[in-house]
Formats: sequence, C-alpha cells, structure tokens
Amino acid sequence: LGFFWGVGVGERSRSAEMTDPKPDEIISHPPMDQLQGLEYCIDSNPSWGEAVLLGFQHYILSLGTAVMIPTILVPLMGGNDGDKARMVQTLLFVGGINTLLQTLFGTRLPTVIGGSYAFLVPIISIIRDSSLTQIADDHERFLQTMRAIQGALIVAASIQIIIGYSQLWGICSRFFSPLGMVPVVALVGFGLFDRGFPVVGRCVEIGLPMLILFVALSQYLKYIHARHVPVLERFALMISITIIWAYAYLLTASGAYKHRPERTQINCRTDKSHLIFSAPWIKIPYPLQWGAPTFNAGHVFGMMAAVLVSLIESTGAYKAAARLASATPPPAHVLSRGIGWQGIAILLDGLFGTGTGSTVSVENIGLLGSTRVGSRRVIQISAGFMIFFSILGKFGALFASIPLTIFAAVYCVLFGLVAAVGLSFLQFTNMNSIRNLFITGVSIFLGLSVPQYFYVYTTGAHHGPAHTRAGWFNDLINTIFSSPPTVALIVAVFLDNTLDNNDAARDRGMSWWVRFRSFKGDGRNEEFYSLPFNLNRFFPPS
Repeated sequence: LGFFWGVGVGERSRSAEMTDPKPDEIISHPPMDQLQGLEYCIDSNPSWGEAVLLGFQHYILSLGTAVMIPTILVPLMGGNDGDKARMVQTLLFVGGINTLLQTLFGTRLPTVIGGSYAFLVPIISIIRDSSLTQIADDHERFLQTMRAIQGALIVAASIQIIIGYSQLWGICSRFFSPLGMVPVVALVGFGLFDRGFPVVGRCVEIGLPMLILFVALSQYLKYIHARHVPVLERFALMISITIIWAYAYLLTASGAYKHRPERTQINCRTDKSHLIFSAPWIKIPYPLQWGAPTFNAGHVFGMMAAVLVSLIESTGAYKAAARLASATPPPAHVLSRGIGWQGIAILLDGLFGTGTGSTVSVENIGLLGSTRVGSRRVIQISAGFMIFFSILGKFGALFASIPLTIFAAVYCVLFGLVAAVGLSFLQFTNMNSIRNLFITGVSIFLGLSVPQYFYVYTTGAHHGPAHTRAGWFNDLINTIFSSPPTVALIVAVFLDNTLDNNDAARDRGMSWWVRFRSFKGDGRNEEFYSLPFNLNRFFPPS
C-alpha cells in the first residue's frame, strides 16, 4: 500500500511540475540586441586565405542576379548575345565599385550592392515606348533604349541622393518600430518566392539535388572540421555548386537535353547562356560606353517610383544585414548615409549603362547567416572579385554560365533565412496584444497579396492594373504596388502609428528601439559604423 501511495504522490508531483512551470523556465530566451552564434561579426575577420575563399563565394552568388536581369531585358531591347555579355560585365563592374563605396563610406554593413528587379516595370515601359519600338535596326534600337534608360536613371538617382544626404530618410525612420519593421524585413525575403522553387521546377533534375545538397552540407554536416574550420558549413555554396554544375555539364554533354523543349534546354543546359563565346577577353567598362544618355520626363517619373521602392527594400535589407553581422540596428544618421550612397550607386548605373538600378543583394545577406561569417572584409574582397572578373570577360563569363536553376535552389534557403531575421524582431514586441497581431498579420498578408494581384493581372492583360493615358502615372502605381516590402511598409507603418499608438510604445518595441535611433545612443555604434580614415572628424554623426 505504501508503494502505491508513493507512486501516486510521485505522479501528482510530476503532474504539478508539468502544469506549473517556473517563470525562469517559461522565459528561457530573453530578447537580444545582437544575434549570437556567429563565428565572425562585422568588424572581426577570418584568416586571409579563408576570407578570400568566402569573398569568392559571395561573388559566385552575386552572378545569379547579374545574369538574370540582362537575360530578361536584352532580348526585349533588341540586343544580341554580345550586348548581353557586355551588360553582365558592366553590371558586375559597377556593382563591385558600389559595394566598396557602401562598405567603406555608406552604412559600412557587409552588404553586396547589385542589380534590382524593382526597376523592371519602368524599364520595360521604356522598352515599349513607341518612339523606340519603331526603330527598324535591332542593334540601333538596343542602343537608343539603353540611352533612354540611362537618362532616366541619372535623373531619378538625384531623388535618393537628396533623401539620403538631407537626412530626410533618417527623420522618416523615427516612425519605424520593431513591429513595423517585421513585415518589411520579412517580405524582403518572402517577397522573392517566385525566384525560388518556381525556377527550380523548370529543371527539377538539377535544382532539387542542388537544394538537398546545399542544406545537407550547410546544416547536417556542419560539424565536420578541417584544421578547426567547419569547411562544409563555411563553403557549402561553393562545394555544392561545383558538384551540381559538373553534374549538369555531364547531362548536357551526354545529350540528355538534345530533344527536349527549348525552355527546358535554357534552364538545364550549361551551354545555353552564350556568354563565353560572346564575351571579350579583356574589356573595361567606362562611362557613356553606349553613347550619350537621352532624357524624357515621362520615363523619369516611373524610374523615380523604382528608386523609392529600392530605397524601402534596401532599408529592410540593411536591418537584416545588421542582425546577421551581429551589429546593432543602424542609427538614423547611418541609414540615411547609406541611402545617399545608394543614390550615387544608381547614378553610376546610369553613367555606365548597367541597364537597371542598384539595391542591396538579399541572397548575399542570407549567405552571411548560412556561413555564420558577417565580416565586412569578406564582402570587400568579393567586390574585388566582381571588378576583376568583369574586366577579364572570358573568365567571368565561364562562372556566369552556371544554370540559373542552381542559383534558384540556393535562393530557397537564403531568402527564407533573411525572412526569418525579419520575424525575429517580434521578440522585442508584445505578441499577446491583439493590436500587434492585427498589424503584423494584415501587413504581411497584404504585402504578399497585393503584388501578386498586380503580377497576375499584368501576366494576363500584358499591362498593369493602372492603365491610363498617363504612362508616368501607370509606371508609378504599378511599380510601387508590385513590391511586397513597399506595400508592407505602407500598411504596417500607417497602422502602427495611427492605431492606438499612444499607450502602445512598449508593446511596439519602442523602448528597445529608441536608443539605437541616434549614433551616440549606444556605445557600440561607434565600433560598427564609424567612417574609416578618421573621417568622422569632418562628417560628425548626429
């Protein structure tokens, strides 16, 4: 009887322990200003050999967007394979310069600056301009279209330069709370879902093995070390791309795609980009290489909308990059400084003729988290590779011939990782508040749903929902509402600042956020964001 009584008491005590946990057991993961678990943060550096390999890995990853955008635009503009190869070279060359400028004098975060999809709507509108489509000669039409794009980029860049260096964006950022930034940063990643598995599905026999291998190497085999370096985790991207690229080459050489549809061949074969044969051995891009830019007021308004979209998307990307580099959130002054330099980046795009504007590369931010290396030096080395291989055209074109399906498989992981960083800002808010749940849910849903409506409508009607006689107005509306982060920011910031906000400062996370608004609000800001060469003496932060 005593035995059964003891068992009963034991059961009741265990039940009580399970139903009444202690407070310190419930709150086991307190909010943290800086992300933990990184091997190298923003201002710590791996060995030079490791840094060079990691920089090359970031360069390889940047090729996906650098090839995809010209692949979309050049045929529409009337260009040939040579024009496409030259545009890829220019995009990488200017991207390398802009990355160096941003990491040295901008936000100083480890961010790669590359081509932006946000500019495609106004650019395609320029391509379809009747004054350009009536040009009979394809090459001449390509040149005239490129010059029109350049002119629009040069003028539109001034908007971002003014917004950045006037500190206007820093003032606007005072209305941003952690709650308001959750949908923006999350949709910087989630909003690119159509660049992920939908592209993988175009060549499953290459894309799916790439996805599985990358996850296996970076996550399940990450504890395998060589000389105290987790080589499989650190270089999972480079190893998996090499293996799957070789596998794709064997399929191509064996004739596996010889009788397949053209679409399948473009996405699967390693010899369909035509970049290697078209690229020159050595070519240095230079300003106005396509000729003098032309200016049209109607083109400029649409491009200005794309500049605003790029600004908002980059703001979310900077927040994610700071977290994955184990830095504090960039203060308003630093954020404005980075936006100003990004405006200069778009100005350089217009002068050199990259064919599109610039923004922060989301996939490279995801790679910071995948490798657990947020070092600024690694990104600066990758910028060197971008410039070097853009000059040596044949060698750069060799790497650029990697099938885009391989990059799409990696995007499935890296875009998701960036989106998760956005969701991590919820730790600073009260998610037991119906108000916060409403704002978060509605802004994320509309941020995905509204751009999807614009995409489906445009696909079916061959023009956006805004279709009036005023082309500039159409470009403005269709560009802004085709961007998930932009829609999310409009909805989230409006609701967050108008819906019961007087008594909700703590619930919104403002008590945590407020000290990072000014440069001197937190002692770590000087370590992370001070300008090099003691330039803060001449440009004191506010």
